[in-house]
Amino acid sequence: MSYGFKIMVEGDYACFTRPEFKVERVSYDVPPPGALEGMLKSVYWKPAIRYVIDKIIVFQPINFMNVRRNEVKDKVLYSAVRGQMKQKGSDPCIYTSECRSQRASMILKNVKYGIEFHFELTGIRNEREEDAEKKHYSIIKRRLEKGQFYRTPCLGCSEFPVKRMELVDEFDENLVSDAVIEMGEVDFGYMSYRVAFEDGGRPVNGDWDDPKYSDRASTIYYRPHMVNGVIDVRKYREELKC
Repeated sequence: MSYGFKIMVEGDYACFTRPEFKVERVSYDVPPPGALEGMLKSVYWKPAIRYVIDKIIVFQPINFMNVRRNEVKDKVLYSAVRGQMKQKGSDPCIYTSECRSQRASMILKNVKYGIEFHFELTGIRNEREEDAEKKHYSIIKRRLEKGQFYRTPCLGCSEFPVKRMELVDEFDENLVSDAVIEMGEVDFGYMSYRVAFEDGGRPVNGDWDDPKYSDRASTIYYRPHMVNGVIDVRKYREELKC
């Protein structure tokens, strides 16, 4: 039995930030696999499974637009929240008038992707049942069919939510835009594949009830080519580089 899926994803805007741009956000032309894995985790995730992106199809023309937005540069401190919960008088609030900054972003608009993926068992907190894979497959399939999610799936940044996510049997590549077909074969250069954390998803303190994870991570890169709108991620996954 195959445990793979094919989904169609659409959105008004998307921003898959290139890590080499520090101050202003500039999106990749196409989504990196790591961003799509994060989107799928919004639908269903357990430590026992990992998502693997196999193919990405770009249906709409790759169009950019520039926006300038007011952003908050600070984060709510976890220690401040804990302090208020313990009634120690800590203020966990962020006052936008004091930490507002204006940043420009170059984002994608009117995006539509076909995503083929599967999941694998990680061996972390894995169930002992022999049909563990079948159980996870059934849950993912049901949640995709019903449009259920734990948090709103987004296209890169959280402010760009997915407008439509649909489970399909096959992709109709005849619907790929002529503008994308005319691009032929495109070498996108080195792109982020995913961020790999050193703890491997396991608590560094070994306590699943009160887990503490490592923040140490490295970015893994790959060099994909898009041919007539199709990126065969499986092909280029063999040449991952840290």
